[in-house]
Amino acid sequence: MLPARLTDGVVLRLAAPDDATALAAALVRNRTHLAPWEPERPAEFFTPEGQAERLRTALAAHDAGTAVPLVLAADDAVVGRVDLVDVVRGAFCNAHLGYWVDGERQGRGIMTAAVGVALRVARDDLGLHRVQAATLVHNAGSQRVLATNGFEQIGLAPRYLKIAGRWQDHVLFQRILHD
Repeated sequence: MLPARLTDGVVLRLAAPDDATALAAALVRNRTHLAPWEPERPAEFFTPEGQAERLRTALAAHDAGTAVPLVLAADDAVVGRVDLVDVVRGAFCNAHLGYWVDGERQGRGIMTAAVGVALRVARDDLGLHRVQAATLVHNAGSQRVLATNGFEQIGLAPRYLKIAGRWQDHVLFQRILHD
């Protein structure tokens, strides 16, 4: 299943330690594009060293079976991320989904395809029953990605996450993977 060739020359694959420099470059390139949708970040977040530390943490979680950190790669560039995190086994069998794509590649179906692959990983590789996601109330693009992939809206969480410096409401979604 991974790596998976998507559209527009993009490959979805497991993140690797040597992605830190390309990931930092992508985040710097997309800093303004992502700012309205992300928590405020310290300056070191946008450095290769900062991303190397985040990748170490994400890959340790992957090794522990609690996360699947993925990158969207085009040639030698990183053009996005997809993450399945907070994987819980037992009666819940659930993960949280998060993602972003390079502003220059938005609207091309790349993230819709990537989320579809991530859902297959969650179902077939991890054996999960459910994946949940949350979007800002006004993030129509992200909501379309989720709807196209069969997510259903399950609620509204007031002041759910501190995004762009303020607590903001989010729409909650779920996708049931097994009936």
